[in-house]
Amino acid sequence: MSLTLRTALGCTEAVLDDDAELNRFYLIADILKTDLQVKFTNKEDDFDAINWDFSFGKHLITLCYSIYNGISLFPTHMQEASKRANEAVVELANVLEGKLMSIDMRRL
Repeated sequence: MSLTLRTALGCTEAVLDDDAELNRFYLIADILKTDLQVKFTNKEDDFDAINWDFSFGKHLITLCYSIYNGISLFPTHMQEASKRANEAVVELANVLEGKLMSIDMRRL
């Protein structure tokens, strides 16, 4: 797993895992909920994608799972996202990357 940042959506998208299984999405959601006290405010589950919205500080962020693109974070309001919301995505992605690496190391 390596963090990749993209801007194709008109905002900063942090790709946490581009080849992830669904259970990895739920692991990340659990880290957000348990370790970072995130409360998911909106959950949309489709057959090929899952989008869960939450607040991180003053910013609305979406945790996304796609069977085509993996797991990513991005500002919920995408093109209308502020510079600070985009920075918050990067900050959160770095925290999650560290936590996931720690979990992965313990599993070896």
